[in-house]
Amino acid sequence: MTDYDVLRVFCGPNGGYGNELGVVRDGSVLPERSDRQELAAKLGFSETVFVDDPERGVIDIYTPTLRLPFAGHPCVGTAWLLDVPELVTPAGVVGARLDGEFSWIEARAEWAPPRTLRQYDTAAEVDALDVPPPGEWVYAWAWEDEAAGRIRARAFPGRDDGIDEDEATGAAALLLTDRLGRALNITQGRGSQILTAPQPEGWVEVGGRVFLER
Repeated sequence: MTDYDVLRVFCGPNGGYGNELGVVRDGSVLPERSDRQELAAKLGFSETVFVDDPERGVIDIYTPTLRLPFAGHPCVGTAWLLDVPELVTPAGVVGARLDGEFSWIEARAEWAPPRTLRQYDTAAEVDALDVPPPGEWVYAWAWEDEAAGRIRARAFPGRDDGIDEDEATGAAALLLTDRLGRALNITQGRGSQILTAPQPEGWVEVGGRVFLER
């Protein structure tokens, strides 16, 4: 079996929750895309990362069913694990930094896969949502405290791959931040926390806590 690390990305203030991420530190053991896709499907994480150059931060990202040019929680987690100033993805070069307990990346909204950002009136409505049928990728959100930038969110990938709901989704948070044009403190899933901040010239920072699970 190929060696891999398991991280939890965007953990809550007490270290709980977070979205699991698989990281194969030595991507050379599986150089073919078909083999990487097969392993990602077998592991069953929402995303699995293959590191092709740990010093330069060159990475390759897969869901259980497809390859992604960019994704938020894989970049936040892998940047923390490799401790590099940037990551090289097919979408572009992602800036990275550590600030205390938070790992941050800087990326562009146009790199994120399409998402339907669906606003609800209250956080309670978001909490009560059932998982929708496969088809549309929905990021459901509502203000918890608009003045403070606090948001309640849930993410439904709409894929038929066993991932009914993403616990924490950096790319969707990036898109929402770009749309609203302000810093956000997002509680997603069961209790994960995502912080964001718009930057000059269309860049957005996305940050969270990362823990090595195993």
